[in-house]
Amino acid sequence: MKRIQLFEFEDQPWFPGWLRTSLTNLIVVFNRMIGIDKVIASQLSDILRQKAITNIVDLGSGAGGAMPDVLNQIRQEKGLENTKLLMTDLFPNQDALKRFNENGLDYLSFHQTPVDATDLARAPQGIKTMVNCFHHMPPEKARNILVSAMESKQPLLVYEMGDNNIPLAVWWLFLPLSLVILFIMVLFMTPFVRPLSLRQVVFTYLIPLIPITYAWDGQASLPRIYTLNDLDELLDGLNKVGYTWEKGYGKNAKGKKQGIFLLGLPD
Repeated sequence: MKRIQLFEFEDQPWFPGWLRTSLTNLIVVFNRMIGIDKVIASQLSDILRQKAITNIVDLGSGAGGAMPDVLNQIRQEKGLENTKLLMTDLFPNQDALKRFNENGLDYLSFHQTPVDATDLARAPQGIKTMVNCFHHMPPEKARNILVSAMESKQPLLVYEMGDNNIPLAVWWLFLPLSLVILFIMVLFMTPFVRPLSLRQVVFTYLIPLIPITYAWDGQASLPRIYTLNDLDELLDGLNKVGYTWEKGYGKNAKGKKQGIFLLGLPD
């Protein structure tokens, strides 16, 4: 398996919740810059129509992530105007709970109780999504999630914006330069964060905790992504009758590769 388990700040239980939220805010900005919401929305829309599903249940939502933007894209399409999104997490983010459950929108909310992605039989009904978070799962837990989806016959879409196609030696060689580039990117992306808090500004420009942690986590996540071949290893033996797996590259509006996906659907 090419994927390796590197250290990421946001995986650590001692990492402050407000700092984790600040990193998520930047990821949302970056997703919008490169159009990740459109890539995911395009693929999800086809599934929602095919399976006549109206509910999306996002797993590992953290502080929100890309899925609210994805939902806005989907609801603009004919026949999908009533699609709803429920965000969930094993450790629900309190700021996200307040922000999304007090927004006055009946189609966008955050589940107040923990949802374990390895026990999807107990999860709320709807197509399950994992966007840019599957790489956080070590192989044993990642496989348990796939087994849970198959055994409970829950539709599941896993998407990662990267594809881990760079040789590890090259990643290490260019790591110092990549860290500097990401640090500088944070300085330019921060004004586009919504809502932009004073704390995010202070710990970006005065005490640069956010750029430092974002730069490292952004680079460390790349070799942690499961490649398509790695996914084959995780799926080995998971060919139960009545459930189908599909994997491949995400495509943007121009047909160019953008990230990878794994899709599991009950027949």
